[in-house]
Amino acid sequence: MEEKELLDYLENFISEERKERFISILENRTNFISVAIEDVYRMHNTSAVIRSCESFGVQKAHLIEGRFGKRLDKKIAMGAQQWVDIHRYSTSTEAISTLKEQGYKIVATSPHANSSLLSDFKLETPIALFFGTEKEGLSQEVMEKADMFLKIPMVGFTESLNISVSAAIILQDLTTKLRKSNLPWPLTEAEIRKKDWIGSRNPLRVSRKF
Repeated sequence: MEEKELLDYLENFISEERKERFISILENRTNFISVAIEDVYRMHNTSAVIRSCESFGVQKAHLIEGRFGKRLDKKIAMGAQQWVDIHRYSTSTEAISTLKEQGYKIVATSPHANSSLLSDFKLETPIALFFGTEKEGLSQEVMEKADMFLKIPMVGFTESLNISVSAAIILQDLTTKLRKSNLPWPLTEAEIRKKDWIGSRNPLRVSRKF
């Protein structure tokens, strides 16, 4: 059976209401903003960031797992890993090189650098947001190779937030700005066509006819 025939066949088992819901989700997905998580130790933090990516429509997440191995727990992610494209790397060098080749500007999130405040940060080009380890933050390599720096404004005595909290705050802010802009943020039909979601429970693959 050809792919389009299979999609048409599968759509017979999805109600119109669910189709509309799937299309609504698909139309709010973006690759304009991507997330990279560098050597996070606590598994629940990585998994929570993936949940935030899914919740705010960020389609790609990049996991650098050279120091502590795989840090994604499916139970904690609560299925979000099915909806987000996960890319894994053994080094930050590999991740940075790949993302720059894809046209992303590297944005290091850090409260200590000469960073742009989140409220002032302007989206002009595709960005990859880098989040670092719980205690040490981002590696020196990421800080040196970053194109931009970003921090969340804080007025308390402590200058740090849990990585998953930071990611959620930043993604909510930037994706809201992005969808209000005239930037080319939605997934293209070509990007949608590349996805191989047939046979999975991911409904986005069967939500739109081409």
